[in-house]
Amino acid sequence: MATAAEAIPEPSGTHPRATADRLSSAPGTAPPAELGALRSAAAVRMRCELVHRWVAEGRSPHFALDDDMLPAVAGYVVEVIRAEYPDLNIPYHSRWRHFSAGGIDRWSELASRFADPIERARSAIDVATASVLLDASAGDAWRYREPESGLVLARSEGLAIASLDMFRSGCFSSDAGEPCRVDAVGLDRIDARTLAAQFQVGPENPLIGVEQRCSLLRGLGTALRERPDLFGPPPERPGRLVDHYLRTAPEGRIDAAGMLSTLLEAFSSIWPSGLVVQGFPLGDAGRHPAVRTSDATDRIVPLHKLSQWLAYSLIEPLETAGLKVEGLDGLTALAEYRNGGLFIDLGAIRPRQPLDGRRRHEVQGELVVEWRALTVALTDRLLAPVRSELGLDAGFAMPHLLQGGTWSAGRKVARALRPPDGPSPIMVATDGTVF
Repeated sequence: MATAAEAIPEPSGTHPRATADRLSSAPGTAPPAELGALRSAAAVRMRCELVHRWVAEGRSPHFALDDDMLPAVAGYVVEVIRAEYPDLNIPYHSRWRHFSAGGIDRWSELASRFADPIERARSAIDVATASVLLDASAGDAWRYREPESGLVLARSEGLAIASLDMFRSGCFSSDAGEPCRVDAVGLDRIDARTLAAQFQVGPENPLIGVEQRCSLLRGLGTALRERPDLFGPPPERPGRLVDHYLRTAPEGRIDAAGMLSTLLEAFSSIWPSGLVVQGFPLGDAGRHPAVRTSDATDRIVPLHKLSQWLAYSLIEPLETAGLKVEGLDGLTALAEYRNGGLFIDLGAIRPRQPLDGRRRHEVQGELVVEWRALTVALTDRLLAPVRSELGLDAGFAMPHLLQGGTWSAGRKVARALRPPDGPSPIMVATDGTVF
């Protein structure tokens, strides 16, 4: 059976199979300044604003905006937050929320194996990194039955628990004596058969992009080896970021946007369907006519959804090591279908043509890039009114809005409008590595 990726026409130069452009820059070579600048949250925010202006001016053939609906969206988000977090003690939006799906504290048992808090933080970053990279869309049909609890989980929660079980079993480690670890040699061994078995994939339980996810994990192993300054000597591990920041963070303080740029610089090369320009991988980015420049970044809109999801998911492990991540509003909303679906389902984004739930749009297509960019720009506009209506101060930041929040609200309204599972209002053809 063909995978979703096989059904997507590949834009020239954007996939590993288009190797000529990708191989023209050696590992570790710095991109031109204008391309390097796209590996930042500031670039995501600025260029998504250009797309928002384009649509607001009525220039889009795909969408129109209804600003009058934004207060209603903010009110709905506030309602969801108050229902889910009546004490307004809202955690960060991160992979750690999914690890406790069904009200089960799965991480504490694993964490208790490490007496040293620094090693505990390394292990937490290891599992968060591998799990986030496996977190793009699972598709509507896939389910995971947790062996220990018997819970049947789908989508992000299912992917989270499956990857946590895979981590616990030692699949990511090269040392059987230290199974709860992710290292480069262990990642080299990941293949489609292993991943399919661990994720319970079969003819009746298909998962989008199994091979693409494996390629991404193997690419992670390569990326770890290329940056010993970040990930240490062999066995290179994502968790060695703890040691990097303990050495380099002034007074133990880390700027969130700076951390994202570090992750993008280290990991942009691993995305199988990421945009490549002049031989330099830009990660999760697309093209849109709203962005015009006179350099190589013309029409490019960076989005960096999974990389920002990873940045949010590393905050808590870094705090375990005594570090402090600051400037959380420097990061942006995640350009994914729950946050984006919220604005469509509540009428703030209005499709110019009726949506056909049977049609799948290409993830690199202009319509999807525009929708994702609008998601970032409009979520920015929700932060202040939601914060004000809840009576909270600046301590309520973007990761709290997403968690409390837009992601939960997007899921809730989708299930109300399209029961029982609440699929996205716009279906996207994806290979399991971006959206």
